[in-house]
Amino acid sequence: MQTSDSPGSSRRLLLVAAAALFDSSGRVLITQRPHHKQLGGLWEFPGGKVELGEAPEHALVRELKEELDLTVEPDALDPFAFASHAYPDFHLLMPLYVVTKFGGVMRLDPNAAQDAAWVKPADLRRYEMPPADVVLVNRLIERNAT
Repeated sequence: MQTSDSPGSSRRLLLVAAAALFDSSGRVLITQRPHHKQLGGLWEFPGGKVELGEAPEHALVRELKEELDLTVEPDALDPFAFASHAYPDFHLLMPLYVVTKFGGVMRLDPNAAQDAAWVKPADLRRYEMPPADVVLVNRLIERNAT
């Protein structure tokens, strides 16, 4: 029996790069998806789709500028973990980068996020997030447990 996760499945692969942006107080930034989008209203790590021929790091730098008006240098991205999750109509592969150095004043693009919150990693579970992000939340909590 072949499942949707079996080799040869017609599910498309979607590569998305995300950032765990930490402020000087050790809080991480999450954004809320607009209600009109798929998984609308859920909280997530900021980032976005990697375009064809684009490196995940460059996609993330671009997305953070477009969606939050924050400037991040590619060498400020510290690869941390990744999520691999099968959604009904696509398979998501999402590398998560830790970012502690960024510039600018955050300004939300309303087409990308309807709200933002700076949250202590231990409190991330209080926010409803897409299934792929939950594994990353657990890893961040482990990273920051001291």
